[in-house]
Amino acid sequence: MPHANAACSFALAVSLAFTPILSAAAQTSSKEAQVPTLKFQDAPAAEAVKFQWCSPDDSYLKKLRTTFELDKVIAGKDSDYEKVQAICHWVRGRWEHNGNNEPKKSDPISILEEAAAGKRFRCVEYSVVLSGALNSLGISARVLGLMTKDVETRPSGAGHVVTEAYLRDQKKWIMVDGQWDAIPTLKDRPLNAVEFQAALAKKDPDLSVYSFSKIKSDRYFPWIAPYLYYFNARLDNSKFDQSPGLMLVPIGEKEPTVFQKKWPIKNMTHTHSVNSFYPTPN
Repeated sequence: MPHANAACSFALAVSLAFTPILSAAAQTSSKEAQVPTLKFQDAPAAEAVKFQWCSPDDSYLKKLRTTFELDKVIAGKDSDYEKVQAICHWVRGRWEHNGNNEPKKSDPISILEEAAAGKRFRCVEYSVVLSGALNSLGISARVLGLMTKDVETRPSGAGHVVTEAYLRDQKKWIMVDGQWDAIPTLKDRPLNAVEFQAALAKKDPDLSVYSFSKIKSDRYFPWIAPYLYYFNARLDNSKFDQSPGLMLVPIGEKEPTVFQKKWPIKNMTHTHSVNSFYPTPN
């Protein structure tokens, strides 16, 4: 079974030690959810940043798709959004969350096999499996790391990991939280992570959450809000390694260099440009 030699990789979003992130993430209190207004650059950065994406024809993705009968999961779903909803709910049902447990190997098939044997994993693994499953179905997806404003000084609970998927029929990226089986929406239109943060900051009354698992916004929004400050994603989604990443940094804020006081943040390009962070996949 291909793991380390697989053509496509769905490991962590950046080269960080994610164990302390997820083991403490649930400690975030709704009292901490003071949502600031963040400013970003709309125009593309002066130097274009190139993302690489996986093809559903990749042999590993074909195996993922057939082994776990993902075509059946999306049967009868016409739009990309409906397919993303179905796959998110399917992934959430593979295991119950455990923020302290890591899989032996970090690819989707290995994670799903361990989960079938009774193992429970972190939000990282929900995101990895969800991204892999969507890519296998031809929906471009990536693992997205979220970090708090005080990521450098907070001793624990400074990050969360979700997925973002590109809906070609809507020509937009959307955020999908596999751990919570949740997709943020505004007037029933799905949002990406930056749009979600902006709507939270504005306290938009039309902001809601879509969830097969019936997650309520009054529970989810205060929990997720502190993590929506720094956003990072791997640039190369076609290799099984910790490739360099791109971090979206609010205008006027420093570029974090350390995670939770002691883990260096390495191999990261920084941008203020939302357009550069949300390219149209090939």
